[in-house]
Amino acid sequence: MTALAAAEVSQFTSGTVTTAGFALGLALLGTEHYRWYKGGGGAAAGAAGGGGRDPKALIPFWFGVVCGILMVACPAGFLGTAAGFLRWGTNGVGGMAMGWLTGKDGTTLANAAAPGLDSYGAVVITALTIALWWLRKSIAKAVKGKWKKGVLTGCVLCISTGTAAVIAQTVVGGANDLGSFVLGQIATGTLV
Repeated sequence: MTALAAAEVSQFTSGTVTTAGFALGLALLGTEHYRWYKGGGGAAAGAAGGGGRDPKALIPFWFGVVCGILMVACPAGFLGTAAGFLRWGTNGVGGMAMGWLTGKDGTTLANAAAPGLDSYGAVVITALTIALWWLRKSIAKAVKGKWKKGVLTGCVLCISTGTAAVIAQTVVGGANDLGSFVLGQIATGTLV
């Protein structure tokens, strides 16, 4: 029964990103930064004539991007399946938009794989996921919305080539290193 359920879910997931899905991810990235630039994302919008461009207003979005990249780094399990489902949906919606707007279909851009996650990085992702689950009721709705946009953007823009690969390597490698450091310090009391 479980294997059948997994097979049914896998038909709705995608390990690739199409040009149409990537375009949708870029549009989300650009829109969020445009809103921030125009002052819609800062608490002090217009307060000191700065247009409300408080960099702290982008933290929920970029934290979501990091979470999306880390989801792609989990090829198996719930987080990896959820990332595949988000890519599948984005490829579909982006494909409809691209076809309607330009008359061209999206083509496969790249594999949406992230660098390898080790067992130490898995500890970090597990702890982060559980902490976010426990804190979900205490996080403001606007912050959750920006975070969710960031997760979708991170899942779609995390591909295994170019600049995206460098960013993904930094994020996933950072999670692996953090997990190794924390487990080395707390569990064994030694510096790794």
